[in-house]
Amino acid sequence: MKLRRIFLLPASIVTIALFLVPMTIVLAYSLMTRGPYGGQGLPFTLENYQRFLDPLYGEILLRSFWIAGETTILCLIFGFPLAWYITRSGPRRDLLLQLVMLPFWTSFLVRTYAWVFLLRDTGLFNTILVATGLISEPLPLLYNHGAVLLGLVYTSIPLAILPIYSTLERLDYSMVEAAADLGAKPATTLFKVILPIATPGLRAAAFLVFVPSLGTYLTSDLLGGGSTILIGNLVQNQFTTARDVL
Repeated sequence: MKLRRIFLLPASIVTIALFLVPMTIVLAYSLMTRGPYGGQGLPFTLENYQRFLDPLYGEILLRSFWIAGETTILCLIFGFPLAWYITRSGPRRDLLLQLVMLPFWTSFLVRTYAWVFLLRDTGLFNTILVATGLISEPLPLLYNHGAVLLGLVYTSIPLAILPIYSTLERLDYSMVEAAADLGAKPATTLFKVILPIATPGLRAAAFLVFVPSLGTYLTSDLLGGGSTILIGNLVQNQFTTARDVL
């Protein structure tokens, strides 16, 4: 037990220094009173939290939860089959895993801007559709809810695939074969054998996707414009534009 505590000590110090202490400082600032010339000070007040209950902020918060939930569900729906395919791909497994992690080798900002160039009115998609005669004028593919959702799913799906894969990799495939030998249909095998074993990976994937998606502001700012404001955009605007640190 003593050796275990020694090994946990570095991680505990990092967690306290980089997470608990900053969050405590933010909490203290959130309870302070705005000064007449800027800055914050005593006494402590709940006025800032009362402002947060404004219907406008509530609508933005609900929208943020909604789009984060959509992103999580879509990443799990698309990520699970991909993770399963990788586990059953044999010698190509390492190559496929490298392809999943390949987007991390490129800047997040560059990847998001790439979607701007693809989805805008003069982008690749609209240019091809107009050139082939399928549409007569460009489609509004950018600066809407769908564009933000597409960008979030694209950037988050590797975070869903990897934990699901790590769980499915430990699956004893003989259990799947035994279920088939006993007459279980593929759907029954999926829900009764595979999914219960993959539940820890699915849970980890959901957290890894949902939390960053809830606080995102860059994707919604570049792909959603002013039509899709999330809680991250609100915080960013209050800090940088309105200079309101409270």
